Amino acid sequence: MRLIFHEAFNDSSYSEDVYDNAAVPNRLSGVMEVLRNEGHYSVEEPSPATRADLLTGHSEAHVAAVEAKPALFAMASLAVGASILAADLAIQGEPTFACVRPPGHHASRSSSWGHCSFNNLALALIRLRDVGLIRSAFVVDFDLHTGDGTVDVLRSWPDAHVFNPWGDTPADYLRILEERLLHAPQVDILAVSAGFDAYLHDLGRKFATDDYFTIGRLLQAYAIRLGHQRRFAVLEGGYYLPDLGKNVLAFCRGFE
Repeated sequence: MRLIFHEAFNDSSYSEDVYDNAAVPNRLSGVMEVLRNEGHYSVEEPSPATRADLLTGHSEAHVAAVEAKPALFAMASLAVGASILAADLAIQGEPTFACVRPPGHHASRSSSWGHCSFNNLALALIRLRDVGLIRSAFVVDFDLHTGDGTVDVLRSWPDAHVFNPWGDTPADYLRILEERLLHAPQVDILAVSAGFDAYLHDLGRKFATDDYFTIGRLLQAYAIRLGHQRRFAVLEGGYYLPDLGKNVLAFCRGFE
């Protein structure tokens, strides 16, 4: 399994919003320390996405609005570039996880909220489609919050399916996810918005660490049933820093 990460993601200077949970200093350093200690994950360093990449899924006005904040634009472009690299490697049959910030699933075509700027995952999928590597995709978003931006950006692509699971209890949630995956379409790639803010000590107060392993394993099983096993995941939310690394690792162990 490949990890996509750049040390610039540890820089907290891109956000002027003191309430931006996604810009907490060293939010990702702890995650990467845990993943690197696992020992068998290789790390690839991404390059920023081009402006042309951003415009495939966002309006000129939205890109310009983010561009007006140079530090944020640099970080957000790098997050998109990391997601593109994750998708490029996944299309070759190797599972990947992009450890990025800012997150992206609340970034719509012409606006964004919830600490997001550009829709990292959706832009990566659009690029694969536009260069002729895929025709269809299935997106699973297990963040606490619905990926409304992903739905909006991919709305005009009939063969891009987006699923935001739900469930009042972990057991209900996992059952619904498993049933949906058993009946999910045959697609060219599986893309996952991996949010960890439904953790029992985080905002959602629901999942234990082992539940993230189960989510990863269910997604892996679906990718195997697809035959090609193409799959990648991109980090979204997750703000309880003491356990964020071990939760991401649990997911990766299941997903790989």
